[in-house]
Formats: sequence, C-alpha cells, structure tokens
Amino acid sequence: MEISEHPEAGKLATVTIDNPPVNAGSRQVREDLLGAFAALREEPSLSGVILTGANGNFVAGADIREFDAPPQAPHLPEVIAAIEALPTPVVAAIEGAALGGGYELALGCDARVATPRGVLGLPEVTLGLIPGAGGTQRLPRLVGIARAIELVTSGRRVKADEALRLGMLDAVTASDLLPAAVEHLMTMRGRKRVLIEASVPAEPADRIEAAEKEALAAAKGADAVPEAIAAVKFSAELPVEEALRRERERSLRLRVGPQAKALRHLFFAERAAARMPDGGEPRSVQRVGVVGAGRMGQGIALAFALRGLHVRLFESDPAAMERAIAALREEADKVAKRGRASSGEELMARISASALEEMADRDLVIEAITEDMAAKKSLFARVDGIVGRDAILASNTSYLDLNEMAAATTRPERFGGLHFFNPAHVMRLVEVIRTDKMAPETLATLLSVSKRLGKVAVVARVCEGFIGNRIFSAYRRQCEFLLEEGALPQDIDRAMVDFGMAMGPFAVFDLAGLDIAWATRKRLAPTRDPRARYVEIPDRLCEMGRFGRKTGKGWYDYTASPRGAPDAEVEAIILDASRRKGIKRRRIGDEEIRRRLLAAMVNEAALLLSEGIAERPGDVDLVLVNGYGFPALRGGPLHWASCQPRGQILADIDAMAEASGFGVERAGNLEEVLAQSG
Repeated sequence: MEISEHPEAGKLATVTIDNPPVNAGSRQVREDLLGAFAALREEPSLSGVILTGANGNFVAGADIREFDAPPQAPHLPEVIAAIEALPTPVVAAIEGAALGGGYELALGCDARVATPRGVLGLPEVTLGLIPGAGGTQRLPRLVGIARAIELVTSGRRVKADEALRLGMLDAVTASDLLPAAVEHLMTMRGRKRVLIEASVPAEPADRIEAAEKEALAAAKGADAVPEAIAAVKFSAELPVEEALRRERERSLRLRVGPQAKALRHLFFAERAAARMPDGGEPRSVQRVGVVGAGRMGQGIALAFALRGLHVRLFESDPAAMERAIAALREEADKVAKRGRASSGEELMARISASALEEMADRDLVIEAITEDMAAKKSLFARVDGIVGRDAILASNTSYLDLNEMAAATTRPERFGGLHFFNPAHVMRLVEVIRTDKMAPETLATLLSVSKRLGKVAVVARVCEGFIGNRIFSAYRRQCEFLLEEGALPQDIDRAMVDFGMAMGPFAVFDLAGLDIAWATRKRLAPTRDPRARYVEIPDRLCEMGRFGRKTGKGWYDYTASPRGAPDAEVEAIILDASRRKGIKRRRIGDEEIRRRLLAAMVNEAALLLSEGIAERPGDVDLVLVNGYGFPALRGGPLHWASCQPRGQILADIDAMAEASGFGVERAGNLEEVLAQSG
C-alpha cells in the first residue's frame, strides 16, 4: 500500500494485490486486503483509493487449491464489506483478468476502470459453483437481471470493450491505467457509489423469462445453473442481507458437491498435463506444414491459422486440393462470423497450397493422410529429405505404430505424434504421442505448440489407439457384445445419453463413419486370436455399404431425417447374428448397460496406466471428457469410478470380463488407480 499527495486529487492511497503468478485470491491475500482497508479507515484526510493488481492481472479468481478444505477466514464478503464501509471512494484499476472473486472484488468498489486487456466475468459455474461474495447481487444492479442470468450461467469471460458496453465497467482507457483511474476518481468528487445500495433496473418479465429458459436449456445437467438463476433473481425479490446470505449458502453447498469436485479434478488434471517434461526446452515453431488436405488436414491448418501461424498445405491430388481450399474458405468465413477471426480472408491469407518440396523451410510438418502404414512411411521418407535437420515431423495417426514410422526417417529423435480430434480447429484435445526415441526437446516443443493452439494436450506412449481410441475400442467392443446378448442400438444410446454422454455410441459410430473401424478390423484380422469373441454385425453393415451418415444409412437410417431413426433391417441383422451363435437374447435394462460399458472404460484405463501408456489417471479423464463426450460433470471415467462404492465397481468389472470371455483382461491395478483418482 502506498499513500501519496496528488496535486489535484489530494491524498490518495494505492493498494496493489501482488500474489504471482495470477494474483489468486488466497486466504493471505484476503487477510492483507482486510488489514490494508482497516488501516485506511484510520488515515486522515484521505481523498480516495485505487485498488489494482501486479503481475499483469487484477485478480484472476479464487485460489482453487483452498476449495477442498473448509473456508478460512477472512472471507471475501468481509473484504468487500470493508471496502464499502470506507468513507472515501475506491476505484478498481483493472489490467488483465478480473474473474470470479476478482470481479466480485471489483464490484465491491465504487467504480471500475480497465485497459483494453481487461477480461471480466463470473465463471464459477464452470467449476460447478455460483458466485459467493455478492456477484449475483451486484451484477444485476449494473446490467439488469436478464443479462446477469446470461453472464453468470454461461460463465463467459467478457473483454473490456464489451464489458463497457454492457455496463460492467465505468471506463476503458488506452492510456496508463493508474493515472486514468485517478482521473476517474476525481470525477466522483469524493462521493461513494456503493453498488449494493443501488436498485435493480426494471425490465420486462418476458425478457427475464427468456434468459432463464435459454440458460436452463444449455445447462446439460449442471446443478449450478438453476441455483445461479435463483440467486440472481433474489436481487430484485429479497432484502439485500437476505439475498447475500442465500447466495453464500448456495455457493458453499455447491462447493462440496460432486459436480464441483469433478470439475476441480479436471482443472487440476489439466494443469498437471500441461507441465513441461524435465530436460527439454521447446524450440520455436513459426512455420508449419500440413501434408494431406482432407477434413482433418483442413482442420489442422485452420487451427494454426487461427493462432497467427502461416501454414503450407500439400495434397497430392490437384482436384482434392482445389476442393480443400474451397472448403477451407467456407469454414474460415463461418469461423469469422462466430467472432474467432476478423475475417475469413485474414485466415485464408495464412494458408497456402504448396508443393511438397516447398516444405523445406518448415519448423514442423504434420502428416494427415490416409491410415495406411506403407503410405505414411513412404511420405515421411520423402519429407525427411526435404525439410531442415532441426525440423520436427509429426503424424496425426489415430492408431498406427509411430515408432515404426519414426524408423523410416533419419530423425527419430525429432519425430512424434500429434493426434488431433475432428474438427481439429474446434476440438480442444490433442494427444501428444511420445515415441521411444523422441528427444525431450521434441516433446517439449509439441506440448508448447499444442498450448499455443489453445488445446488440452495429453502425453501418451505408443500403442494401438493410444489413450482415447484404445478405451473407445473397448467401449465399442462391449456395445457390440450387448447387441448379441439382447440390446438394440437405440437402447444403448439412450442409456448412455441419460448418463450424460454427449452422444450415444452408435450415433457416434455413424457420425465418424463405420468404414473407419472396419478398416482397422481388417488390418488387425491376421493377428486376431481365434479364441477371442468377435461380433460380425458391423462387418455385415459395411458389406451392405451402410457406412453411417455419409451414405444415409448405418446403424440408423438417415434418409428421412438427419437425426436418424431405428432401422428394421439392422434389427433383423442383429437378431440373426444372435441366432447363428446360439445366444439366447434377453432384456437388458439401461442400468446394466451403463454399468457394463463404464466398467469396460475403467478397466481399459487401468490397463493403460499399468502399461505406462498414460502417465496419470487425470490424463485419461481429460482425454475422455475433451475428446469423446464423457460428461465433465462426472469428472471422467476414473474420477467417476472413484466416487462409486468400491465393491460395486470391482464387481461390475468382474462381470464385464466374465461376459466378454477370452481376450478381455481384468486389470490388476484397479484398487491403486481408483485410490489415485478421487
């Protein structure tokens, strides 16, 4: 805290929050702030106070590490009450993030001034909470109830310019922040403007109702959303003290609930996954090449262009390249309309169709051609001779052996996998595949590149399908077993959507294309043990040309509706398969379906961890949540399993393995994995 004399404003105090790296609102920060404002009450002739932050941020939110312990005094509402009780006005000077408790702190000030770098919001719902220090009560007094419902239930971060338009800020300054805050303080002429004492603006009831309806429709089972709506509406319905008390009670109750714990688990898992490996410094990557201009190659190119990098895109078929550029232009325009770029033209200026030889100056070249080992090895042998010696080569393969590909080059230490998920410019997940001979510097570079793209990067070792697709294969296999035993595709999809999956498995298969998994089954057929249970139903569908949505028919019929409908022809194939194997079909309830499929996921995840393919249980959960539609509110399959009765989970896995027969191994490390996943 500094006190100085200003020639025009008089005696001013500047209170600076300095808790690197992001000024999280820890107990110590709250204690120091409370002490500072107690001291300022005793300061004579004080004209005003500027509250600001160091380290390029105001306050980026609460210290989430404290959330698993009982709340520790002093609490944030006490700090805000001390600010409001100060007889002189306080201006929040905001640089960078003022989020969650940080924005609540700013709302407790008499005015808010930010630079264009300011980012404001109440994102507590993204951690399964609602604001607990008056955010749901003060924000409606600035923006109205309908807008507050939208902001609080979406948890979105609002840039300074929009925040000013909405009324979340009093001023945005392009000049130095502290002098601008002092200037704004002078306009207040020593008058307090305690926000909680203001009235909530009147607005049409139908506007509030529409905002509430929209928020509930987007909630997807999040308990925090209806609680947040109720709290925001308290601002116009209840006396202030009662509304604040109810908000706080709801926030603390949600904080110890299962959804908040699941989302905190994912938050910390993402932090752990982002840590750089020991012994390697990332190289600079400015020039990127993408080989293969199909849907995945297009998405990868667009992902880099969105982050300001120039991409050279190669496709061996000129007609396919022409189609790819046209598709990219169309998608770039859509991305720009969604506000992710100033224009489609700007994005396309960073993507150029190139000959393979023009990859010579690239720092990183990513292969995204067909899933054929011979074709990939041949391509990498060519690219290896074109690019510079320090360039890194990476494959986007979903299943194939990256060690074998690396051996086709003269640089196995600078070779790895970047397994993007489709569409690559939208999906957050990237599996970074660590090959046996990869140098630490290469791994660090691929992680750094992924971070620059805004992705959740999870490191995996080499195996068939890596983390996600290997677990998904075990999931698929159990789905097919259930078909033979008595379930139908719509039964299984319903059960898993009700659990919270973004889509049912058979709808996913149709969306991805049944021919992709068919190609994998044919590739693996020579090595398949004849004793292992094998379901031929999906092969029959593929032989009929039923490849999913792209052909109009797959597990479902899409000819009459894009949503798909159950098909009697598919049911007949399923029933015939059961009859030919002598399997007596039975009714399988939704709960049994869920327990069987989740057991398969958990068991395969434990096997991956025992083999060292995945490093941490949290890595598995990140992959399944961010790449495969597992509900984030359940924290991923391993966190979910760790929260279930231990005996039930182990019994489910035993039953799943027994029903599967030869070829499905029960993991021996389940107890250890579940203990680590809570």
